[in-house]
Amino acid sequence: MKHRPYGIYERFFKRAFDIILSLLAVILFFWLFAIVALLVRVKLGKPVLFRQERPGKDEKIFMLYKFRTMTDKRDKDGQLLPDDMRLTKFGRLLRKSSLDELPEMFNILKGEMSFVGPRPLLVRYLPRYSAKQRRRHEVRPGLTGYAQVNGRNLLSWDEKFALDVEYVDTISFFMDLKIVCKTVGSVLMRKGISQEGSATMEEFMGNSA
Repeated sequence: MKHRPYGIYERFFKRAFDIILSLLAVILFFWLFAIVALLVRVKLGKPVLFRQERPGKDEKIFMLYKFRTMTDKRDKDGQLLPDDMRLTKFGRLLRKSSLDELPEMFNILKGEMSFVGPRPLLVRYLPRYSAKQRRRHEVRPGLTGYAQVNGRNLLSWDEKFALDVEYVDTISFFMDLKIVCKTVGSVLMRKGISQEGSATMEEFMGNSA
């Protein structure tokens, strides 16, 4: 994948900030990780973590970690029920508060993600992107992103991807700071920022954008 030239912030500082802030978050909020993990174990059982392969920078596949928010309920044929039927009240609370995202701090520490960037979507979407939409993978995926603070699930896929590419082309310290501040505000107002699966957003089937 061909890259556009990196700016000074992206080349020298963005990754350093990710390492420092994610390490501080793990150290300072380890107690919160432990409490949420215990509650998930009691209310939803094992496994505590939701793990799923996602495409990262340059479409390199990595294992995303979140706290589990859904049950393993299945139909009479042994197939998992739809997401909205397995998402519990407790799971919705975790998502609304963004506490389910806490384990992604380890993805950030490992260099698979950043605090800010396009959200990592499903691997099966890769062949469905247009050439322009694929540019969202020129940077590390983020815990939050430009599309998430500008409408998230109210946006169409085309609108989300357009914002992702706009972010890729305009990365700066002040842009990241603005996105983080908007994210914190949304979480404090209990609006939620990002959610997984098809319980909140229809599947992306591809287009000719």
